Amino acid sequence: MKLILSFITLALLAVSPARGESVDSLKICMQAGDSCMREFNTFEALKYFRQAYKMVDNRDVRLKLADCYYKRANYGRAAELLKNVPEDSLSHESFRQLALSYQKQGDLDSYIYWATQLVERYPMDGEIVAGLTLALAQKNQPEKGLTYGLNYSLKDLNNIMVNRAIADAYFLKRDFIAASIWYEQLMEQDDSTFNTIYSAGMCFAQNQDLNRAYKYLQLAMVKSGMQHFGCAYRLGIVCNDLHSYDEGLGYLDLALEIQKPDTAVMKAITLSQGEAYYLTKQYAKAVEAWKRHLEYNPGSVATYYNIASAYYYFLDDSQQSKAYLERFLQVARKEENPTPQLKDMIEKSEKLLRTTNFGSKAKPKRK
Repeated sequence: MKLILSFITLALLAVSPARGESVDSLKICMQAGDSCMREFNTFEALKYFRQAYKMVDNRDVRLKLADCYYKRANYGRAAELLKNVPEDSLSHESFRQLALSYQKQGDLDSYIYWATQLVERYPMDGEIVAGLTLALAQKNQPEKGLTYGLNYSLKDLNNIMVNRAIADAYFLKRDFIAASIWYEQLMEQDDSTFNTIYSAGMCFAQNQDLNRAYKYLQLAMVKSGMQHFGCAYRLGIVCNDLHSYDEGLGYLDLALEIQKPDTAVMKAITLSQGEAYYLTKQYAKAVEAWKRHLEYNPGSVATYYNIASAYYYFLDDSQQSKAYLERFLQVARKEENPTPQLKDMIEKSEKLLRTTNFGSKAKPKRK
């Protein structure tokens, strides 16, 4: 039945007149879009609401189309449609979508403006109050942000989102005593997220309350699966300040281990850097990049050869060239099945070492 209805709707739309000329076509379009939205089919709904918008640009069509865009994460289009609707014509949900569209795009200034308007109308919208509190703190206006959060908390002291925002705003304000009070209150309210526990530990560390700093940082470290660099580092410092040096060194060693870069990624980056520098005739930088590559890939036969060649032909450093040719041969001769190209490189290197006076100042230049 739905399939038949869809075909009929599409047929009617195919012959629909221009905007404003057919109320019936507009009604069919809107009903079809609403039906798709009830089925969570935003893909089809978008087609119908776009068609309706071509017919007429009014509040109802804009809100439907904006809602569809918002639910498809097209926040730019949603905001563009909603910001031109008079504020007193926006539903609470549409107003939220307008503010949150800017937040999700990282446009804090626009988010703050629209969230402020929204909170004036709906002061108990905890999610928006929390977002506004934190956004203002991030824009170096923590006092203003705290005004919204603390006013809300006078009526509702158990909203975890708002309480987190208040705690984080105090943290950004560097009022670590106040922040620690709010973080502990959050944990009493069963907020056991890593950020809350870690931030509490950081606050107590800043306040030199080392025992409580240790307690919460250790809890946060376990919460992170022992994989958070900053937590391991701070915990190591706190342990040392508590004269638990062996434990502190253990956490600092762990921090170094966590901070190690991904070997596969660093291999690829340093190799590409070396090639790019070489091709742009920045030979000294190419050599530096290739040497870093060898730290992650010491068995890279071609890299030793490339460094030796760069030193010999372009950087006028015969001693370094000789050293890297010898290292190249040490690695290359271990290859069980050398390719024809590698055999050629080995032969050229052996000949160069036999026939060249590496103490000579004169070096041939590669053409």
